Amino acid sequence: MFHYLKFFHYFVTILIGCICLLFGGHFIWLGFLTFIGIYVLGDAFLGDDVSTPSLNNTKLLNALLYSAMPLSLLVLAICMWLVTPYQWMGVAQVSEFFGYDFVAAKAATTWWQLAIAVLFCGFLLSGAGTVVGHELVHRLRSKFAVSMGRWLMSLSFDANFSIEHVYNHHAKVATSEDPVTAPRGRHVYSHIVRAIIGTNLSAWNIEKKRLSRKKLNVLSIHNQYLRGCAMTILWMVLAFVLASWQGLLFFSAIGIMSKIILEVVNYMEHYGLVRDPKQPVKPKHSWNSNRKISCWAMFNLPRHSHHHAKASVSFDKLEPMQDAPVMISGYISTIAVVLIPPLWFKLMQPKLAYWDNNFANEQEREILRQQEQQQPTNFIQSLLY
Repeated sequence: MFHYLKFFHYFVTILIGCICLLFGGHFIWLGFLTFIGIYVLGDAFLGDDVSTPSLNNTKLLNALLYSAMPLSLLVLAICMWLVTPYQWMGVAQVSEFFGYDFVAAKAATTWWQLAIAVLFCGFLLSGAGTVVGHELVHRLRSKFAVSMGRWLMSLSFDANFSIEHVYNHHAKVATSEDPVTAPRGRHVYSHIVRAIIGTNLSAWNIEKKRLSRKKLNVLSIHNQYLRGCAMTILWMVLAFVLASWQGLLFFSAIGIMSKIILEVVNYMEHYGLVRDPKQPVKPKHSWNSNRKISCWAMFNLPRHSHHHAKASVSFDKLEPMQDAPVMISGYISTIAVVLIPPLWFKLMQPKLAYWDNNFANEQEREILRQQEQQQPTNFIQSLLY
């Protein structure tokens, strides 16, 4: 039973985060610091999870995944409450029940606390929306799963992740044709912009080719890219209805933050790795992590090497792949390091050298030699690389 329950803990964290956001004021930054502390310290001290249990209760696993939607809606509703200029029905009764004046708490919440709330909610939606959405869009045999995954990803302005990620990233990973594989020497900040532009162009071109093969008009209801954009627009309309322009602005900021977090994760999952496009994708083409707290929180997504070796395998069957290249830590901790490029480059240098000597074949070493001639030599060049 433990191996089922361990995947529930992130939703408990989300509920605690929702309570902190609802109480407003100082509870917001205290909740955020607690959230970060749990995952950074958990990665540091709880060690690895290399277990491979047989989880046969698919109904429970599916219920766990699909509960991400109501939880995401709860996060969204609380976010809208924090900024709405309207008086929502029932809030007075809720305040009386809990003995806490939520209206006064909202009024006392400052702009900088709301700014922290954007970052906090970005992480919460990244877990409930992006991670679960990623799992669901890979379930190509179920239209319902893919659709639900797209709706979850649309909260972070990224429903079309289901097109680009599945049909391009997994085929082109660790090559120059993959927008989210960062070459060595590229800063994460420039990579975020390049990845967002590149993945959207890629998704559009993939869908354009699909429609062309079927002799369907690109500018039509059949265009999944346009339908993905419409999903996000519907969320934006809902935010406006609930909380006017303040809600629209707040929702947009949170959605963009979630998207940025996704691209930071993409950056660190494949940074500096290369592959001959003529050769198959192997576990060595992704940085792997088996840290307990990260794997439990992200439905084994850190077991990324196995995920790329066999993309159709569900999260509960991903294996630790202990012979794969290892990330410097768990996901949350690594995100913090990535945001400090000089530290990131320094820590990754020995890992990349080890990969070159122990994982790369001759074709990949030749690609690395060619890339080395193009690497930036100063900070400004690295921003443009």
